[in-house]
Amino acid sequence: MATVAFHTLGCKVNYYETEAIWQIFKEAGYEKVDFEQVADVYVINTCTVTNTGDRKSRQVIRRAIRRNPDAVICVTGCYAQTSPKEVMAIEGVDIVIGTQGRSKIIDYIEQYRREREPINAVGNIMKTRTFEELDVPTFSERTRAYLKIQEGCNNFCTFCIIPWARGLLRSRKPENVLNQARKLVASGYKEIVLTGIHTAGYGEDLEDYSFAQLLWDLEQIEGLERLRISSIEASQITDDVINVLQRSSKICRHLHIPLQAGDDTVLKRMRRKYTTAEFKAKIEEVRQALPNFALTSDVIVGFPGETEEQFMNTYHFIRDLRFAELHVFPYSPRTGTPAARMKDQVDPDVKQERVQRLIALSVQLSKEYASQFEGQILEVIPEQHYEQNPDLLVGYTDNYLRVVFKGDDSLMGQLVKVQIDRAGYPYNLGSMITPSTERRVNTA
Repeated sequence: MATVAFHTLGCKVNYYETEAIWQIFKEAGYEKVDFEQVADVYVINTCTVTNTGDRKSRQVIRRAIRRNPDAVICVTGCYAQTSPKEVMAIEGVDIVIGTQGRSKIIDYIEQYRREREPINAVGNIMKTRTFEELDVPTFSERTRAYLKIQEGCNNFCTFCIIPWARGLLRSRKPENVLNQARKLVASGYKEIVLTGIHTAGYGEDLEDYSFAQLLWDLEQIEGLERLRISSIEASQITDDVINVLQRSSKICRHLHIPLQAGDDTVLKRMRRKYTTAEFKAKIEEVRQALPNFALTSDVIVGFPGETEEQFMNTYHFIRDLRFAELHVFPYSPRTGTPAARMKDQVDPDVKQERVQRLIALSVQLSKEYASQFEGQILEVIPEQHYEQNPDLLVGYTDNYLRVVFKGDDSLMGQLVKVQIDRAGYPYNLGSMITPSTERRVNTA
C-alpha cells in the first residue's frame, strides 16, 4: 500500500485543509504514516504569514527530501501560493500547488510519476471567485470539529500578506456548510468551530444570505451542542449577529475579536476598519447580548512608528475593556507588505519589552476573568489527559476556560458537568458532577 506523510505549518485553516487532503489520499487507497517515517509521498502545507513562516516551510521541505529522496514531494499552502518559483527552486520538490486546486493532488502525483517532470500548478489566486469544496467528515483530533465556511480576505491591512496568498473573499454555499455540519454531528462531534481566513466575512459575496443567517441555520441542527466562532471582526458584529447571539442556546460565550492595537493612530496606519471608540461600543453591545462572554484577541506590538505613549494607550484600552486572554505578537516585517516599507521601524528590544508587559497583563486579566466562575457548575468537553497526571482530564468550557478534573477516557468528547473549585491560569481545577445525584466527585 502506498504511504503518505503530512506536515502542517501555520493556522487552524491549514490544519483543516490538511485533514481534507488526507481524505483525498485515503479514498485513493493510501495509508498515512508519521512525517518522521519513510513515505512514498510527503505533503507539506506551508505558511507565509511572516518571513519566519517561509523559512520554516523551506526547512520542513528539505527535511522530507532528506528522509526519502525517492519520494514524491508535494508542497501546498500559502508560501507555495505566493512564492512558487522559490519553492520549485528547492532541489527535490516535485509538485507545487497553492491554496486552490488541492482536489487534483492525486492526478498531479500520477502525472509526475509518468512524466518525471516537476509540476507547478499554482494559478493567479486573485482571479479565483469560487470556494474550493474540501469536505472533512471526521478529524484525527476527535473532540471538536472545524468547519471551514469561507476563503480569502478583502481587507488588505498594511502588515498582512494573506490576501495575496488566499485571494479575495468567497463564501461556501450555505447548503454545503449545513450538510457538512450535519455529517460532523452524525460522526459524534458535540462542538463545531466555524473557521476561515476572514470567518465572519461569510456571506458578503452572497445575495440574500448573511453570516447571521448561517449562525441561525446551524443553531437548528439537532444534536449539535456547541457552535464556536473562531474569529469575528468588530465591524462584522452587525445588529443581526447580536440578535442571534442573544437568542442562541448553542453559540459559545467566547468571541475572538482581533484588536491589533488600542490606539487610533496605529489602527489607521495598519489600515484597520474601526476606531477604538467603535470597537469599545461593539464590545459593550455584545456584553448586553452575551453576558460574561470571554473576549479574546490578537494584538501586534511595536508596529512601525508606535511610540511608548501609543503602546500605553493600547495597554490601558485592553485593561479597561477586561479582555479574557490575548495573543500577543511582536510586529514582524513581512516582505511585500506596505508596513515592511514604512520608516520608523521599532527597535527589537523595545518590541520584546512591550510584548512582555502585555503578556503579564493578559495573565492577570485571564485570572480575573476565570475567578468570577469559581464555585459555578459549567459544562466541559474533555479533550486530552493532563500532562502531569494521566488520571486527570483537560477540556474547555463554552467560555473557553481550560479545566482540569478527574475522569476517564469514556468522557472524551462528551459534555460533562464540572464545578470550578479553584480558578487560575492557564488551568482551572474542577470536580465532576455526576448526573444521577448532582454529587461532586473530588479531584486529586
